[in-house]
Amino acid sequence: MRNDDYLVGRVEQYVRKQQLLSPDGLHLVALSGGADSVALLLVLKQLGYRIEAVHCNFHLRGEESDRDEDFVKTLCKQHDISLHLIHFDTEEYASVHQVSIEMAARELRYRYFEQLRQDIGAETICVAHHRDDAVETLLMNLMRGAGIHGLTGIHPKNGTVVRPLLGVCRQDIEDYLRQQDQSYVTDSTNLQPDVLRNKIRLQLLPLFESIYPGSIDNIARSAHYLSEAEKVYNSSFSTQDCPQCALIIPHSSVFSAPSPLSLLYERLTPLGFNRTQVEQILSCLQGESGREFTSPTHILVIDRDRLVVEPISEPMKPFIIPEPGLYRLDETATLRVEHVGTDIGISRDPQIATLDASQVRFPLTIRTTQEGDRFQPFGMRGKKLVSDFLTDQKLNILEKRRQLVVTDATGTILWLVGFRIAESFRITDATTACLRLTKA
Repeated sequence: MRNDDYLVGRVEQYVRKQQLLSPDGLHLVALSGGADSVALLLVLKQLGYRIEAVHCNFHLRGEESDRDEDFVKTLCKQHDISLHLIHFDTEEYASVHQVSIEMAARELRYRYFEQLRQDIGAETICVAHHRDDAVETLLMNLMRGAGIHGLTGIHPKNGTVVRPLLGVCRQDIEDYLRQQDQSYVTDSTNLQPDVLRNKIRLQLLPLFESIYPGSIDNIARSAHYLSEAEKVYNSSFSTQDCPQCALIIPHSSVFSAPSPLSLLYERLTPLGFNRTQVEQILSCLQGESGREFTSPTHILVIDRDRLVVEPISEPMKPFIIPEPGLYRLDETATLRVEHVGTDIGISRDPQIATLDASQVRFPLTIRTTQEGDRFQPFGMRGKKLVSDFLTDQKLNILEKRRQLVVTDATGTILWLVGFRIAESFRITDATTACLRLTKA
């Protein structure tokens, strides 16, 4: 049997290698009372780290929940470790926020952990996930069809959350506690094969070991290799830095990538698109442009030679302009309408329209384009569909939908903002009064 220095040495080596804990900092240990968290607490104390413990009572298991709380109180008192306790009405939280009990407990504890960490000036939150947990997570993600990110198991560090026990297995932990003559509590819900993780732990992993001894070690090793490969993989793809901004992906960059599917997956899944959509998008790239896809937060359009992705936003509502003046259209845009002299001529600035005032009937309306909109562009004969004019200007579908027009009281388009005024409103030698519209 291994002596109790084995686990301590392994943890010390892993912490140093992964640079998880600073020797002089304060570290918060999530203590449930189970074997894993008890071992984590005692090992970190034995290694000389400054630690405080935190325990959450979720009130989900009746007397068991109170038993766990009593146990951690006694344990921390025995070892002279400061303990922070909090009680949650987990079922109420789950009901109000429409999430599962498991998700509710996770959100509650990690939110509290982080707030407590800041309040006491701790550097990290230490949680007791070990090698077997990482294997279970990998297998769960594999069953669900995860990509490379899901096949790396559990990472040793995620922000301020660190996992010092990832280098050891459950058996190592139990041996250590036995040698320390240290008791712990057992969550009875973990002993029932009623959820996927429990089924993997209680049924699948023992089966793997019976078929191929050492298989769990090998899976953990594979997860480590994949984690290293993930670093190379990530370096091959630039990430979307601003989810609120438009994303442009040229077709050429997709097809020149070693794996076009992986490139699209890494660029689009952070914006809410799922794997099935990504596969459909790739299959449509060489087809007809104009195909649209939506995620909960974004819309993607396949344009002629590129993909255009933008956040979903509410279209601008029609804005009525009853008379000349300065109007704020939204937080960033204004429209100034003013009478000016006849000597200004036709503006060449696309954001300024100079019109024959005698032809303009108030109130004006500025709005986005509508299906079937027509106007006679300045300098052209006959009317033209606004959508066709914008196509000639090489605007994509999303840009067309945002395009603004100004109409007069009759609904006639007098200005396609940023492009062209209408022929019938142009300044002529007979013009006696001019109207200038300036969008800024």
